[in-house]
Amino acid sequence: MEQALWTRARLGRCGPPLDLLTARFDKHVYAPHAHDEYTIGVCVGGSEVIAYRGGHIRTGPGSIVVLAPGEMHTGGPGTSTDGYAYRALYAMPTLLTEGTADLTLPHFREPLLDDPELAASLLAAHSQLSACPDPLETESRLPWLLAALSCRHSTSRAANSVIPGADGIARAVRDRLADELLDPPSLADLATDLGLSRYQLLRAFRTTMGVPPYAWLAQYRVGRARRLLDSGHRPAEVAGLVGFADQAHLTRWFRRVMGVTPAAYRNSVQDSRR
Repeated sequence: MEQALWTRARLGRCGPPLDLLTARFDKHVYAPHAHDEYTIGVCVGGSEVIAYRGGHIRTGPGSIVVLAPGEMHTGGPGTSTDGYAYRALYAMPTLLTEGTADLTLPHFREPLLDDPELAASLLAAHSQLSACPDPLETESRLPWLLAALSCRHSTSRAANSVIPGADGIARAVRDRLADELLDPPSLADLATDLGLSRYQLLRAFRTTMGVPPYAWLAQYRVGRARRLLDSGHRPAEVAGLVGFADQAHLTRWFRRVMGVTPAAYRNSVQDSRR
């Protein structure tokens, strides 16, 4: 079945958009075209043949493809029987420079990359953000992964990994996120307030807290949700009161942290009081 599903995420509150594509084609062949952004795709099934830079790229499951902005390319099935499936994101060029030393646009000599760890991380982020394009999660995850892509596979060098005053930076970000959990500020705005780049802020926070900002805030929200459930609130009410997008978003994180759904937790608490 031929299918293409587009999702638009945002990099932080009121931040710039970032498009995600989930595609499965049997026979579709793209006309020659180019994008203003970097096209970063991971093959998840079958094989695609992409005409690019005067040659041809043949993908396979798990392979990463990086196509530079403005470069013409086409794509179509690699065989007459299997079709091809992939997930792709379309990243503004500046997103790939944030974690590099010289902040120049990265050049990928090889458009087809073999990096199973990074491919798995890109697919996980793509899948979760397509299902729930939370702005803070998008801004926490994708610049980090795209910096890794640039530093591992392009001509760019990694920026200094040591961030002076990382503990204080992380605490300041933590406190702002907790204070504004219903409408958290963007990491770009927080970084500007602290005189940092967004990548420096992310590195300082992850180094100190052990998790990226969106994960810390989600766990903080779960703690607040738990107290509200204890007092008798229903899960559907609680989701909005602590800043989750909806009840499904609350349930996903509550189960990750607590091991049960909010409804099951509430029922257990209520039963114990009878």
